[in-house]
Amino acid sequence: MVKSSRERLELMDVPEHQIRGLEKNRKIKKTLHIHSVSKGIVLEIGAREGQFVTPQTELYKIADLSRIWAYVDVYEYELGWVSLNDKAEMRLVSYPGRVFEGKVTYIYPYLDAETRTNKVRLEFDNQDLALKPDMFAEVILHSRRNLNALVIPSEAIIRTGKIPKVFVQTAHGTFEPRDVRLGAEAKGETEILDGIEEGELVVTSSQFLLDSESSLVEAAAKMMAPKAQQESSDMQGMDMGQEKNPGGAGENTDMQGMDMGQEKK
Repeated sequence: MVKSSRERLELMDVPEHQIRGLEKNRKIKKTLHIHSVSKGIVLEIGAREGQFVTPQTELYKIADLSRIWAYVDVYEYELGWVSLNDKAEMRLVSYPGRVFEGKVTYIYPYLDAETRTNKVRLEFDNQDLALKPDMFAEVILHSRRNLNALVIPSEAIIRTGKIPKVFVQTAHGTFEPRDVRLGAEAKGETEILDGIEEGELVVTSSQFLLDSESSLVEAAAKMMAPKAQQESSDMQGMDMGQEKNPGGAGENTDMQGMDMGQEKK
């Protein structure tokens, strides 16, 4: 019976030191020690002295804040660049100039249908408890590197139309606009997937001046084209009129008539 009673107390999570005290003192106590399964900081207290509790009652909310989680929303088109263990940098307005370094620990397997974003969990060291729950932060994720990428300075790209383009030098003082297909962008550089080749010279300043000048030349050429076509049509009409001039044919007939009259006189 003693063995059975001890097992029942163990199954009810009675602390071991209280069971040993009961065996030693042989005195029944009305209270029990309840030990937390984890250590940390008490965030909420759900029970007070004298309160009736049930298995559904949350007695305490305890969290270990020495390492803290941060949740970020990654846009759908950027999700392919995020992987587990990617490095992350976090900045907060509460600590200007300070950068917290962490990593990606979990990528949630579903997407938010309204915001078209995917939730990603980051983990940061917080031994000094500087990071507090429910803070807002700015996060930069450093994705894996593509060592074979063709990149150009981001300021060289003209994004005024539907298709981005750049100006490439074809000869000394001669430039050509090129439509390009963009890839990832980071640290002031943009990956070029299609449109230019390695080794070509790209305009990185005054490209908007070149773009406006080329647009002006193109518009002027379109305006001059109908005028040139009209002048060409007028010239063709004048040539045809000279070939069919009836006056010239009449003069030739009169001259022949005069010669015939002189012969018959």
